[in-house]
Amino acid sequence: MTRYSVQSVDPTKTASARGAYLRTSFKNTYEVAGAIRGWNLQKALAYLDQVTDHKRAIPFRKHAGSIGRTGQGKEFGVTKARWPVKSIKFVQDLLQNAQANAETKGLDKETLVISHIQVNQAPKQRRRTYRAHGRINAYQSSPSHIELILSEPAEEIAKAKETSLAHISSRQRGRIAAQKRISA
Repeated sequence: MTRYSVQSVDPTKTASARGAYLRTSFKNTYEVAGAIRGWNLQKALAYLDQVTDHKRAIPFRKHAGSIGRTGQGKEFGVTKARWPVKSIKFVQDLLQNAQANAETKGLDKETLVISHIQVNQAPKQRRRTYRAHGRINAYQSSPSHIELILSEPAEEIAKAKETSLAHISSRQRGRIAAQKRISA
C-alpha cells in the first residue's frame, strides 16, 4: 500500500487514488485540483465535463501570470481562467478510479466528497531544443504527482439544548445560587 500525505480517520468510509509521474502540467493540474477541492464527487465530475466543453472555466489563482482573461471566471470571483483539458483528463481518470474503489468498499457514490486532493511536482523531464547560431537550450516538461481521497461526510450530531438563553456572568450565578439557598 502506498503512503498518502494525509491519513484518513476511518479507512472504511474513504476511498483513495493516486497517480505518479503524470505527464501533465503541474501548474494547470494544481489549479484544477484547487477548483474542485471539497466538492461532491458527482458535482465535480459534471463540472469537469462542462470545462472540457468550454461551458465553464477553471479559475487560475496562484499560477496566473500571462494568462488571458475570460468572463467565465466571474463565477469564482476571478478574471483569469482557462480550460486545461489535458490536466482535467488526468484528474477525471483518478476521480473515476477512486469512485470504483469506493464502490468496491460498498460506499454510496452519491454522497462522496473530495476531502483531500493534492498535486506535487515530479522530477522534470529534460530534452533539448536547437536554437539559432548553434546554441542549445533546455526543453523541460513539468510532470506531476496527484493524490486524492474521497470520503463520506460524517453524521451530524444534534447540538444539546442550552439551559438558559441569556449569558450569565459568574457574579450573577453567585447571586442566583445565594437566593436559592436563602429560599430553601
